Amino acid sequence: MDLRPNNDGVSLDRVAATVGAPDLDAGQGGTAVELASIIVRGICVDSRKIQAGDLFAALPGENVHGARFAEAAVRDGAVALLTDRAGAALVGPELCPMLIVADPRAQVGAAASQIYGDPSADLLLFAVTGTNGKTTTTWLLEAGLREAGHITGLVGTVETRIAGAPVPSVRTTPEAPELHALLAVMRERGVTAVAIEVSSHALALGRVDGCLFDVAGFTQFGSDHLDFHGTVDHYFNAKARLFTPDHARAGVVCVDSAGGRRLLGLTRIPTTSLSTDSRGSASQPGDRADWQVSKVTSRASGGYAFTLSGPGQTTSDVAVALPGRFNIANASLALAMLQTAGVDEHEARTGIEKCRGVPGRMEAIDGGQGFVALVDYAHTPDALDAVLTSLRPDVAKRLIVVMGCGGDRDPTKRGSMGEVAATLGDIVIVTDDNPRFENPAAIRAAVLAGARSVMSAHTARIEEIAGRAKAMARAVAIAGPGDAVVVAGKGHEQGQEIDGHVYPFDDRVVLREALLGLVGNDDDVQRGVGGGVEANGLTPEDRPRPQEEK
Repeated sequence: MDLRPNNDGVSLDRVAATVGAPDLDAGQGGTAVELASIIVRGICVDSRKIQAGDLFAALPGENVHGARFAEAAVRDGAVALLTDRAGAALVGPELCPMLIVADPRAQVGAAASQIYGDPSADLLLFAVTGTNGKTTTTWLLEAGLREAGHITGLVGTVETRIAGAPVPSVRTTPEAPELHALLAVMRERGVTAVAIEVSSHALALGRVDGCLFDVAGFTQFGSDHLDFHGTVDHYFNAKARLFTPDHARAGVVCVDSAGGRRLLGLTRIPTTSLSTDSRGSASQPGDRADWQVSKVTSRASGGYAFTLSGPGQTTSDVAVALPGRFNIANASLALAMLQTAGVDEHEARTGIEKCRGVPGRMEAIDGGQGFVALVDYAHTPDALDAVLTSLRPDVAKRLIVVMGCGGDRDPTKRGSMGEVAATLGDIVIVTDDNPRFENPAAIRAAVLAGARSVMSAHTARIEEIAGRAKAMARAVAIAGPGDAVVVAGKGHEQGQEIDGHVYPFDDRVVLREALLGLVGNDDDVQRGVGGGVEANGLTPEDRPRPQEEK
């Protein structure tokens, strides 16, 4: 995604003042007075995406400094560099003017905001962070805003939308230059309100710097992304950065998780608490949250109805059409955020009720089979626990779970994922997720170890099947009336990453094909007899090579 607004730009000397560059090397541009005549029309951190008139932010990287690509950037139209002393030393003053600061990444957001005319100031802006629930909450926010008459924008994992028109999402939260350019494009196209997923990576790397959100929301907190953050505390602290005056005017924090209760005591902006626990829960045991859910009932048409009581004795009768009790918290958070921003309560909750779901989030797949089949993005222990716990009461017979873990990501959660699946599922099929550059068998072994560690207390049957499509086929083959099949981990993703290649693979498509094949097969297969896979998984010589999973 590299959308750019129509932009007159700003002079380079003004950008220099914004980033506080104590060192400005004029290079071939001459004096600082002459730099005032250089107009910057965009900013980019990726030299391959440079457009004429851009400021190239040459940032220090994990393996290589961005300044090594400065010549290519200038050749493609960059008019100046924003970098540090190390980057400047790699380039030399003769290439182009340079703005030299100690931490260029920390200045990219402010520069992007200025270059694109501070677009976030002209939009009603919502941010949602937390380990799980970000995507669904932003979709519910957008639905409420749309019902209230706003022209909406959405930025997130599954999709980015501008006034209802989708554009591809590369990551949950774009880099700061891309985000500010995107907001400026939204402004051009008449968008008035935007809901944005904000990941911990985005906060740690300054991707939302320069944006001031009207309301920030916190879903819940669990362990994830420790491969990047190192420790749970560092991960938590990254999330907490959103609830500071530099990033948000007000906040709503769900205190159902210990992380939410911890955050509530640390926020530096006006913040209200939200609880779905009928006993009430806030920073201290026995405290009553500002927003409180009560009178929860399941609806015959699907989803839930409940009452949300808010500050000032306000009460709303709310309905959410999405399956999974955790969506009560997501819908409550969305409504509380909208009301905090002054959006009409009736219109907000009407929009939330109309929202019919998010691709790959508790998405039902119908191939004419006689049992429930769902795909969900759950790829953390907490998310998997929430999905399976939510489904358990409604499954008459067996809960069949197909799951694995990604490679080159936080390895500490693999055993926990296996434990959760084996604790809550009746049949657990451990398979491959996105192995990336790791050995898939080693990842499966870590998940299996966690699953088997709880076998003394639980009676789940555990199988190992290499090849995600074969694992789904196995689950479908053994399922029957009253069962539920849950394929967890990849959700909306449309590719599988193996050894540096992304092969086309969509859990929803593959599962539907398996279900359609089941309905078309003979009675033995429909009863779960056969399927070509033994209960203990494939033998090593039968296991498919990665390229078979294209």
